[in-house]
Amino acid sequence: MKGGPTWEDDVADLVARIPPGRVLSYGDVAELLGRGSARGVGRTMQLAGHRLAWWRVVRADGGLHEPLRERAGVEHAREGTPRRVDGRVDMARARWDAACWDPAGWDPAG
Repeated sequence: MKGGPTWEDDVADLVARIPPGRVLSYGDVAELLGRGSARGVGRTMQLAGHRLAWWRVVRADGGLHEPLRERAGVEHAREGTPRRVDGRVDMARARWDAACWDPAGWDPAG
């Protein structure tokens, strides 16, 4: 059995790197990790989100999961995350430009 970081560890580490006021979509996270899917990231966030900045991972359209919308809105307001009039995150302005994140030099073990 391999003893390295798990998928969940990798998702958690990447989410922890998203700066305040910025977001990624579930699909962005999977793409940056080079594996998995948006649904897989969503499932991981559902299981481990309580220990993560879960409000920084949103749907591709900037929408938020209904039961968490109000709580996420509080966090977004606190962090100054750009939002649209309809309450969704403004992905054009809020998406984290992960170009500064180098996955080739990233060590998921820390």
